[in-house]
Amino acid sequence: MMDPTTDNAGQTGDPDTTRASLEALRAEIAKAVVGQDPAVTGLVVALLCRGHVLLEGVPGVAKTLLVRALASALELDTKRVQFTPDLMPSDVTGSLVYDTRTAEFSFQPGPVFTNLLLADEINRTPPKTQSSLLEAMEERQVTVDGTPRPLPEPFLVAATQNPVEYEGTYPLPEAQLDRFLLKLTIPLPSREDEIDVLTRHAEGFDPRDLRAAGVRPVAGAADLAAARAAVAKTTVSPEITAYVVDICRATRESPSLTLGVSPRGATALLATARAWAWLTGRDYVIPDDVKALALPTLRHRVQLRPEAEMEGVTADSVINAILAHVPVPR
Repeated sequence: MMDPTTDNAGQTGDPDTTRASLEALRAEIAKAVVGQDPAVTGLVVALLCRGHVLLEGVPGVAKTLLVRALASALELDTKRVQFTPDLMPSDVTGSLVYDTRTAEFSFQPGPVFTNLLLADEINRTPPKTQSSLLEAMEERQVTVDGTPRPLPEPFLVAATQNPVEYEGTYPLPEAQLDRFLLKLTIPLPSREDEIDVLTRHAEGFDPRDLRAAGVRPVAGAADLAAARAAVAKTTVSPEITAYVVDICRATRESPSLTLGVSPRGATALLATARAWAWLTGRDYVIPDDVKALALPTLRHRVQLRPEAEMEGVTADSVINAILAHVPVPR
């Protein structure tokens, strides 16, 4: 059962109550995942922006557990796809199946027809299967045999991937990467957090049984709708809009990059900054909101020059340098 105050959030649209339900969502995830607050916040921001999330980290840092905990804390339909080298596009989107009883073909929906799709290890499958998600992520529909079929609302893809240096990975094409609102890097835990993780396991924590860990649904579709409506009312001044544009245009002029941020990326940065402003309790965006979301929103939308990469330059370091250089509006 959902908390009554959470349920009322979707009905009354009270901003404080709605915000509290999203804060409760973050608290529920923390019951299962230790020390990944930035990633948890990123997932909540993506929900508010109707965007998709790519989580990158080495094996064993709780990428999949993080998404599963989010699913358990949401009263939404969830499905998981384990991406493997032999996975076919129809295994994700669905296909036409011949019914011998009626002598007709009928559509068998794939796992993409859900509210929250966990695409596990998405870069372990070839590009042909990776691209099967492009239409779903952008248009929120799947076309099979020429017939478009709408996906449920809300719809979010949370994909995990191992770093591209790992054997058996297929780098995501730029068009696919650009469909993700955020790319969140999941670091190895600190010593204190790792001790906390082991202590939980020693006390009986089972990552396969999140209900036993106390993770409960605290928000649903109505809460998300109310929160998104509140975020849409968050004020953006012309100075902030110009600031976002200047940051993105600076990436296109950087000597370290062969590919800068597109206008779609600028739109994404503005959207995530608005969501973060609302989450922090304001109804207007300030430059710090833009800075706070610049790295996860832009890092996967730029491409380093080979010579810069050989010198140890990273996308994050380039974006941080741009943030330090672009004048901040007062």
